[in-house]
Amino acid sequence: MKVYGVTGWKNAGKTGLMERLVAEITGRGFSVSTVKHAHHSFDVDQPGRDSHRHRMAGAREVLLASGQRVALMQELRGAPEPALKDLLARLSPVDLVLIEGYKREPHPKIEAFRAEPGNHLIADGDPTIRAIASDTPLTLDRPVFDLNDTGAIADFILAEVGL
Repeated sequence: MKVYGVTGWKNAGKTGLMERLVAEITGRGFSVSTVKHAHHSFDVDQPGRDSHRHRMAGAREVLLASGQRVALMQELRGAPEPALKDLLARLSPVDLVLIEGYKREPHPKIEAFRAEPGNHLIADGDPTIRAIASDTPLTLDRPVFDLNDTGAIADFILAEVGL
């Protein structure tokens, strides 16, 4: 599977860019999966639901299946967070996996950048960031795209991974 990341600081536009890229690339006929890193505790389950009750009772894994989707929830219960490569190995084969976050991992990435928060560019000194998608003009040693030019960004990523 080909992998490509979207990284950036908080409020840089990563999630919006990811959403637009998934729609654009799947619209071109490619299969896409995503991996999103969260820096905080999260829950995809709801208290009172059967699956939640199973987890709260101590189940390490709860698999929820229907005619529309399958969800596998795994409780780490003190074990370390799985490495990105191990998470990728759990995915079914697709043409492209887009990864949001994981800025310190070695896969190629595009950095989402907005001037407003006032953050510095992660790309400075990080060769894994192959391009920047920005809401402000930048002069750098790598391509800079308009943050909202989803088609051009998708073209770049697909060319980078050979699709």
